[in-house]
Amino acid sequence: MQIRISWPAGRLTARLDDTPTAQALAEELPLVSTARTWGEEVYFDTGVRVPRETDAVQVVAPGTVAFWTDGDALALPYGPTPISHGDECRLAGPCNVLGRIDGDPRRLSTVRDGDPVRVEPVDD
Repeated sequence: MQIRISWPAGRLTARLDDTPTAQALAEELPLVSTARTWGEEVYFDTGVRVPRETDAVQVVAPGTVAFWTDGDALALPYGPTPISHGDECRLAGPCNVLGRIDGDPRRLSTVRDGDPVRVEPVDD
């Protein structure tokens, strides 16, 4: 499944894997939320409640689409967060991995805290 994430200064697409969390998110699309930033990570509430999957991880590659179950939020890291060691992308806690952003994840650097964000499916 492919999704589009839009904010006032830009947009990008991402490919989601076929996981229980990705399926739960897909059922709620389209959704509109408010972006929050934490270091070089953008996250936002989805209203989706899912359990942590057994393969949840805290350190991911830039451009990973993750779901933070403690905050019911999509987490989109593109660089270090305040708790990272060096250049790693360390999330606030273990997150379910949903997929990858297409192209350069640093486009997320144009998202400002408080920006409206929209997530919608992309018709293949």
